[in-house]
Amino acid sequence: MQYIPGLAGVPATESKISFIDGQKGLLTYRGYDIMELAERSSFEETTLLLLFGELPTASELADFDHQLRNHRRVKYNIREIMKNLPETTHPMHMLQVVVASLASFYPSTEYMKGGTENQDYINDVTVKIIAHMATLVAQWEHMRNGYDPIEPRKDLTYAENFLYMVTGEEPDPDWARLLDACLILHAEHTINASTFTTMVTGSTLANPCSVISSAIASLSGPLHGGANQMVIEMLETIGRPENARAYIEDRLAKKKVIWGMGHREYKTKDPRATILQRLSEKLLQKKNQSGELSLMFKTALEVEKVCEEHLGHKGVYPNVDFYSGILYKEMGFDPKMFTSIFAVARSAGWMAHWREQLQNNKIFRPTQVYTGAGNSCYLSVDQRGEGISAMLKDPSAVSDR
Repeated sequence: MQYIPGLAGVPATESKISFIDGQKGLLTYRGYDIMELAERSSFEETTLLLLFGELPTASELADFDHQLRNHRRVKYNIREIMKNLPETTHPMHMLQVVVASLASFYPSTEYMKGGTENQDYINDVTVKIIAHMATLVAQWEHMRNGYDPIEPRKDLTYAENFLYMVTGEEPDPDWARLLDACLILHAEHTINASTFTTMVTGSTLANPCSVISSAIASLSGPLHGGANQMVIEMLETIGRPENARAYIEDRLAKKKVIWGMGHREYKTKDPRATILQRLSEKLLQKKNQSGELSLMFKTALEVEKVCEEHLGHKGVYPNVDFYSGILYKEMGFDPKMFTSIFAVARSAGWMAHWREQLQNNKIFRPTQVYTGAGNSCYLSVDQRGEGISAMLKDPSAVSDR
């Protein structure tokens, strides 16, 4: 057996949901180019495409949209759980706890047998989870700051309602359309860490709320969904475009991470980053009375230029986190919200993979390459040396006996 760190390049499943060509910088959902979907589709329509494999008819889309709108509200018990969390709780930790608690309201022990015999339950819980995700994130933004949350509205699209619930103001059509594109671009990305977590947990036939809660936990790490928040902190530290070169070259010399740069799947610029950059430039110039880009966006462009000089030959270019964080910041979102917004979008892909896993389910049980001790002799406690104590002082002092 050969051990492959991080399972890099090891197929874990067969899937019809999405496809990446890292050499060409191509991403498709069910065969549709992500660029076309971001420009012409909506998050609601793209979600249906991911879930069922085809673009819906007008009546199918209207019915699904109606279901999402009517399941945006959450029960008061859920809000009570949120109220009892410390105000310092990170939005991702809140989301993980609360989504897991939804299992108390949508039990599934008798339903989760796999296959298609429980399709009504699967469809119902899929809608409820996706509808609740945006509501929970928006409500927590108010609650963690000491205010009552704003109730969702049924007369707005998914993206418009999220903006309204966060800001309390009528959503700007331009920002809502751009947020909609962001949700589409983040909705799915093959077997990444959080999606793989979804599949592993789902393969045990766990409650779907527990499945998505586990995916949220996986997404919360800075090497996965948390990178867009780190990009903003980096750009704020740099401050201005003219400071970018010295900052980047210093970090590279010290072998430190450049947040938002590089992706395991792409050897060219992440196509989602390309789309976001183009859409952002148009809108930011429109919103700025001078017709210029914001200082942060100009700084980001200079960071990309410097990084391309130093890292382009290695196939390291901006990923989707590099520009999405800037956009969320321009929309007025607190950086702590960024990863939870990512989770809102990715819930569509997670549910699609959960449903696909159930169709031909087999519980995941990978093997390992054992590198531990051989035959050991048990010694009475008075005959033992400082094994654990030495390890606590120096982890490299583990015995090979």
